[in-house]
Amino acid sequence: MPMATSTHVPTELGTKKVSKLLMEYAVPAIIAMTASSLYNMVDSIYIGHIKDFGSYAISGLAVTFPLMNLSVAMGTLVGVGASTMISVFLGQKNYEAAGKVLTNEVTLNTIFGVLFAVVAFAFLGPILTFFGADQSTLPFASDYMSVILAGNVITHLYFGLNNVIRASGNPKLAMGLTLFTVISNSILDPIFIFVLDMGIQGAAIATVLCQTMALGYAMWYFLDSKKFLHLPKRIFGLDWRIAKQSLAIGMGPFLMNAASCIVALFINQQLRKFGGSLSIGAYGIVNRITFLFVMIVMGFNQGMQPIAGYNFGARQYSRVKDVFFLTAKYATGVTTFGFIISVFLPNIATGAFTSDPTLRDMAAHGLKVMNIIFPIVGFQMVATNLFQCLGMVNKSIILSLSRQLLFLVPCIYLLPGFYDVDGVWFSFPISDFLACILTIIFLSSLVKKLSRLKDGDDPVTLGSKIK
Repeated sequence: MPMATSTHVPTELGTKKVSKLLMEYAVPAIIAMTASSLYNMVDSIYIGHIKDFGSYAISGLAVTFPLMNLSVAMGTLVGVGASTMISVFLGQKNYEAAGKVLTNEVTLNTIFGVLFAVVAFAFLGPILTFFGADQSTLPFASDYMSVILAGNVITHLYFGLNNVIRASGNPKLAMGLTLFTVISNSILDPIFIFVLDMGIQGAAIATVLCQTMALGYAMWYFLDSKKFLHLPKRIFGLDWRIAKQSLAIGMGPFLMNAASCIVALFINQQLRKFGGSLSIGAYGIVNRITFLFVMIVMGFNQGMQPIAGYNFGARQYSRVKDVFFLTAKYATGVTTFGFIISVFLPNIATGAFTSDPTLRDMAAHGLKVMNIIFPIVGFQMVATNLFQCLGMVNKSIILSLSRQLLFLVPCIYLLPGFYDVDGVWFSFPISDFLACILTIIFLSSLVKKLSRLKDGDDPVTLGSKIK
């Protein structure tokens, strides 16, 4: 695990060439996010090959996606807002305020993590049934989520602090922590699943153990008082003014992930109704594959975030535009590659997850249809992230929710009535197209206004021109 040595604010964010900065910050984030996606894929691959029960075990895992998305939403509500605020404060060289935001993040993540776990535990069976579980998949889904919920606070704190490490100018350490969890999880998974014969519950135990170790290192990192950004001896504290602002900034990503929960709920229910439990497993496989490319784009977004946030705080608006357009270009290339894999090599991609030919063929068909216009997704994700980086919360929320709630849910509800299971798969490209059109409308107005700004404009003037 790499050791961090940074003790000063990375002022190069405001001076170094944008293309070099983006690669410097995005590549570690991409590696980390790809590793994070592989982290989930490893679980799915091992679970899908559990003897005699693999097909239903992977379907049970897919049933947990809505609840997992909701947990992630609670974490991003705190983490994304805190990371964004810290980047801006560091750009303004306001180290004291950045430290207060960090303390608030630890406190809020602890509170939200405990509350979520307690409520979910109390109603786990009914929740999973509502999310699409039946008699064949409920035992697997319940075994997995019981362990994951027990470590929910650890998950929230680890991902939150890892985001702050990246936003504070140490992307390589953030990458190292993620790689550590992936590698250790890949080692522990087969031990717990097959050697100790713990099945799907063993995969969950391996996940929580790996995150616990990574969290321990992250806490040690931020308790070092020699670093410009560190936790005080009293690591818990809450400033409601900072908390309110942080939660407001994180509301966009929170609603996007919460919307993912609702969407996954509708998907599971419609798939079970029109295709049975195995079709839910097929979606689980398709989701894992697609998520790999989405996570790479998110890696570019994470690389863009500290650069855009710092330069926004430093009033260097031309650099904000430069990093956005460059990020959008790279993100589109990533999703175009995902399109090629999905449309031309679907059987090879899905075959790694299951040896059941029926499940494999169902997943291959879904992957091909679902990602038929995948290239435009990268651009839409980066544009949404730009609004978030500029603190334009309302527009970020609208764009975050448009694809999933405004477009995808109605399609998922209506189309299966005409096309059965294919109606679910076709809902994705239709909603992607409509969301991209809306994004272009919002973005064209923003780019015009940014083009009229000069570097060094007063923030008040900026606000009146943009917001």
